[in-house]
Amino acid sequence: MCGIVGYVGPEASEKAIDVVMDGLGRLEYRGYDSAGVALVTDGTVVTEKRAGKLTNLRSALAAHPPADSATAIGHTRWATHGGPTDANAHPHRGGADGKLALVHNGIIENFHALKAALLADGAVFTSETDTEVVAHLLDRAYCRTGDLTDAMREVVERLHGAFTLLAVHADSPHTVVGARRNSPLVVGLGEGENFLGSDVAAFIGYTRHAMELGQDQIVTITPDTCSVIDFDGTPSDGKAYEVTWDAAAAEKGGYATFMEKEIHDQPHAVRDTLFGRTDETGRLVLDEMSITEDELRSVTKIVIVACGTAAYAGMVAKYAIERWTRLPVEVELAHEFRYRDPVIDHQTLVVSISQSGETMDTLMAVRHATHLGARTVSICNTHGSTIPRESDAVLYTHAGPEIAVASTKAFLAQITASYILGLYLAQLRGGEYGKVAAEVLTELHGIPDKIEALLGSMDRVEEIAYFMSDTRSVLFLGRHVGFPVAMEGALKLKELAYIHAEGFAAGELKHGPIALIEPGQPVFIVVPSPSSEHGLHGKVVSNIQEIRARGARTLVIAEEGDEDVVPFADEVIRVPHTSPLLAPLLTVVPLQVFALHLSTAKGLDVDQPRNLAKSVTVE
Repeated sequence: MCGIVGYVGPEASEKAIDVVMDGLGRLEYRGYDSAGVALVTDGTVVTEKRAGKLTNLRSALAAHPPADSATAIGHTRWATHGGPTDANAHPHRGGADGKLALVHNGIIENFHALKAALLADGAVFTSETDTEVVAHLLDRAYCRTGDLTDAMREVVERLHGAFTLLAVHADSPHTVVGARRNSPLVVGLGEGENFLGSDVAAFIGYTRHAMELGQDQIVTITPDTCSVIDFDGTPSDGKAYEVTWDAAAAEKGGYATFMEKEIHDQPHAVRDTLFGRTDETGRLVLDEMSITEDELRSVTKIVIVACGTAAYAGMVAKYAIERWTRLPVEVELAHEFRYRDPVIDHQTLVVSISQSGETMDTLMAVRHATHLGARTVSICNTHGSTIPRESDAVLYTHAGPEIAVASTKAFLAQITASYILGLYLAQLRGGEYGKVAAEVLTELHGIPDKIEALLGSMDRVEEIAYFMSDTRSVLFLGRHVGFPVAMEGALKLKELAYIHAEGFAAGELKHGPIALIEPGQPVFIVVPSPSSEHGLHGKVVSNIQEIRARGARTLVIAEEGDEDVVPFADEVIRVPHTSPLLAPLLTVVPLQVFALHLSTAKGLDVDQPRNLAKSVTVE
């Protein structure tokens, strides 16, 4: 979720650095751990970049003021390849003469192979990033073509993954060229000046005239022109539009709250978590690994430790990992783990899940597991935080910063990363396990599009939430992977709306909870796919009939085409078809939207619920 800004103004303009720094400031909400700028001036490209917050970059610029410039690009980086250091910060240069500078959002999946070829050809690298590979490729392409747009077109055809690229070259001093694939980039259209940005927040202080770019497109801006081509060179017209909200709203991407924005970020969060997970041979890899493959093959048990929403992600992971690897998986609340003398040893793999990487309960559980000789893997969203540093292996979620206290996109990213870990372990086991891993990974890559489609069909869920704004209690039922989804739905309602909410395993109904059902009681039911094994679908449909007969108001989340639920549902909320184990990435979305809008209808602060903090850093 890095931030990108590009600017080209009149030749006599002196404000490029001010525009870019202002844009980076407006993009701070996206989260970052380093920042940098590149300015084209006096026949060269000047760069300045610093780890840490923008204040560090501003101090460096004040100490060494750059010459006036009409052309500049800037970047705030959320570390992926390589830690948050000055050297790894963007922009990156290409070539020995340093005339080209590049910034990049996203992940280049095949950078290992590209870098190996460049090293063999004499390239010298100064960072650990995948981005510097692109800078070298682009510089070499420019030397051949003499045109920055043609060079960009040549290079993007060689890249696999998700990326937004912005580049400048000293020999083309009034040009910025950008490219996008599966990563956002918008154009700001001004009078005698043009802009590029990760979103309109980057330039909302200067123009409200914007233009959308499509998938796999290259844009070239000068002070007076803006041209767009597809990656194959075909000219294209971007979609122009007027920004109707102000700079303050821009920080939230035009949404009323950060939580609403983050719910709509979820396709990107899942997509970015999936990207860059294979090496040049197509095999899955983790981000940082100090456990050998033989050690992982010797694992006899997996224990997942986490708290709150992350624990529910772990519960989903349990179903999937056990199915794909046939290894037993336990899920422990981190704050209980070390106080009950857990049975673990050197053949136990302890997996921690934490958005911040600083959750104290989880950190202490990891330390206890290490003390007992277990190997540890961290699933985390914050590069370089304590839990990843103290773990033997790390799998970063790449969801970008989550500002709202109640977790949404982090939950989906954690589930996705857990799936990746399970598939990685299955891959190591080989044979049929490896074949299944490859098949599931292919389907996972299609999930972001399904989430996007689902988010576009939530109008009725919003209406239901507003109609139920005076509700005092809501129950949630689910089976199999739907059970942790039900508990997460209840947690979101507790956090945001401050009302009684509980999630139950649907099979527990007859064992007590059905006593809570009375006329008018709202109950959400997460229905398994009709393709689920062991007759689970029919069993949950029977549960719906049982509570409907006792007066419950049934709000059913069901797969498209499932007509068996219709006679017993007061409302049917449809989700796209997918394999049963992957369904939580879809079925939880309506529950998030419901909690968001019910809280909004009650006039509550969605982003900052009472009594809660984003990261629990004390036990």
